[in-house]
Amino acid sequence: MPGHDHIPDLGARTLALVDIPSESLHEHEAYEYVKRVMPFAPSFDDGESLLYLLQSERPRPLVLLAGHTDTVPAQDNIPGHIEDGVVYGLGSTDMKGGLAVMIEIADWALGADRAYDIGFLFFPREELGADVNPLPAVFAKNPVIDTAALVICLEPTDNSLQLGCLGNLNARLVFEGKAAHSARPWQGENAIAKACAGLADILALEPRDVVIDGLLFREVLSVTQIHGGSASNVIPARVECTLNFRYAPNRTPEEAVARLRELAGPTVEVLHNSPAAHVAQGSPVLDALRRAGDFELQPKQAWTNVADFAARGLDAVNLGPGATKYAHKADEQISIAALEETYLALKRFLSDAT
Repeated sequence: MPGHDHIPDLGARTLALVDIPSESLHEHEAYEYVKRVMPFAPSFDDGESLLYLLQSERPRPLVLLAGHTDTVPAQDNIPGHIEDGVVYGLGSTDMKGGLAVMIEIADWALGADRAYDIGFLFFPREELGADVNPLPAVFAKNPVIDTAALVICLEPTDNSLQLGCLGNLNARLVFEGKAAHSARPWQGENAIAKACAGLADILALEPRDVVIDGLLFREVLSVTQIHGGSASNVIPARVECTLNFRYAPNRTPEEAVARLRELAGPTVEVLHNSPAAHVAQGSPVLDALRRAGDFELQPKQAWTNVADFAARGLDAVNLGPGATKYAHKADEQISIAALEETYLALKRFLSDAT
């Protein structure tokens, strides 16, 4: 068994994962790689998601590490390379560096004295919408997940401990007019003009600050898409707008819809509503994790899969080595020092419950 202070080659592991193309819906090669290199057999394998469990004869609290195998489309950034202590390439920060840490923690944990039972969940399609989210099916077939004392999603957080997450509501707002020839616009009703007037208050909205357990979340409503018009010489009869409402963890999905209708009007059509995740504080397991890495606590000013776990009543947090400023960029990168920081902190946490 490696010595207590041994640090595996996390840079090489990350680069190996980066060099496996795994754009969303095309993750099978990454799934095969994980299955090949994990040091013990999965307890669940549906051909795309993998769940591994290390459980003791004497039951201990279960800590679940979770990460997605997919990436956004490539931007001429695959294959990757290592230079000056940094791994460059597609998915390095979001989140193949996190996957590398999970794999190496599994290798260490197999022969270690552990304070917790440990699970490792690898799943696809995180970068896509909720309609292809694989996690509900995984939950249905693995009730053991609902026993987890803490879920750690290794999304990029710059090695800060990010609690909660914003809800994510997408909606459609339609403005109806009347078509006419553009030489005689008074014979019609310009839907674009109606949209400009109808969106003015929304566009002028300031972020709403919400403090939960000392963490500042910013609730925002944005217009993210607008479509209208049929020809350069036709007064448009219809304009469709997409609204995106990122709401604070103190709102339920139903309360978020009600608030959206206050702001945008009763005709707004909800397309998708992913709930926020509660701020997981007060748990002794979470406190032990924070102490193990002396992690700064931050709010998650976005939506992540922690919400899928939180919806089941589980405490779930984001903690990963990736640098948020490089996620989804052409020059995506992650430092080997950050990988090692996450690895060592998790190792301390999982081997010491005090």
